[in-house]
Amino acid sequence: MAELSPQKEAFPKDGVKTYNLVEVVRGRTTMIEKGPDNTVFSFPIVAILEVLIALGVLAFLVIFSLVKNAPLEDLANPLITTDPAKAPWYFMGLQEMLEHAHPLVSGVLLPSLMVLFVMAIPYLDNSRAGSGVWFTSARGKRITLWTAIYTAIAMPVFIALDNFFPMRELLRGIVPDFVAQSILPVILIAVIVLLPVVMLMRWKPTAREVMLALFTVLITSAVIFTITGFFFRGPGFKLYWPWDMPNGYNPLNNL
Repeated sequence: MAELSPQKEAFPKDGVKTYNLVEVVRGRTTMIEKGPDNTVFSFPIVAILEVLIALGVLAFLVIFSLVKNAPLEDLANPLITTDPAKAPWYFMGLQEMLEHAHPLVSGVLLPSLMVLFVMAIPYLDNSRAGSGVWFTSARGKRITLWTAIYTAIAMPVFIALDNFFPMRELLRGIVPDFVAQSILPVILIAVIVLLPVVMLMRWKPTAREVMLALFTVLITSAVIFTITGFFFRGPGFKLYWPWDMPNGYNPLNNL
């Protein structure tokens, strides 16, 4: 480095420049490995968890297939109808819905509305608050819990009442068929589904909390309808206790 001449000063008193003192020390800066708060790397952390879950599901399916044989029956006879004729378990919820309204309503319109609702959730709730947090907040957890409890009670009551007092049969000849089979069942189901949201309005919920309530009703109802159709529907697709099925029918044989 060249020496400064006596006429020049390194830091003149009347200069306009500013200087910083920089020192190199051993250690790690506080900014190393620092990312956005409450986040993890998608790779490898999340990727490894997803691979482990996939391997666990695959192992369960392999073990289950070794323990339980597929319920293969004889060749179908067009002269004999199986009683009860049940869909695979993953379609049992849809088949159970067919018992409570016109097939066009319960087999096409309502499932389509459910799918459209799930697709619309990101557009109905576009807030970034609480993103990545299960149920968003403690209040969201309470909303989900109480909505699930409500649905787990309301839907079985609806299924039982509609089974013992079928609206379509009681109103046959009194009102037009499309009213008894389509309009009234839709109104009744809509009341059951929207009641938690109406009750929630007292506390001025956010869009996220409304979505939590509606989605919880959707998921819980799907589980209830599937369990009902699989375990509680026997010959004639009538309701029975699983241990009191007539003609020796066992719902577990359909697994």
